[in-house]
Amino acid sequence: MSASRKSKLTHAAIFALVRRIPEGRVATYGQIARLAGRPRAARQVGYAMHQCPPGLPWHRVINARGRLSLPEGSTGALTQRRRLETEGVVFIGGRIDLERHGWQPD
Repeated sequence: MSASRKSKLTHAAIFALVRRIPEGRVATYGQIARLAGRPRAARQVGYAMHQCPPGLPWHRVINARGRLSLPEGSTGALTQRRRLETEGVVFIGGRIDLERHGWQPD
């Protein structure tokens, strides 16, 4: 498929999906890309998350291994972990069980 025929994955589309992730649940970058109709655009989701608007539950987006993508021990990673734990998300060995806490949209 030519680039002109591919649907563009916009930040607005990504943010709309992230807003749908309920409290106490997480989604992966790849999952957000798939839900937006661009299954190979996980990296683009990551780029968008660097520019997320205030109030977006950015902390609910993690990597495919169930880990935080921010550098371990960084302020951002500590904030993300604290927010998730406050919502009831459990970390075991630095990892989130996606079977237990993964978001499954309707």
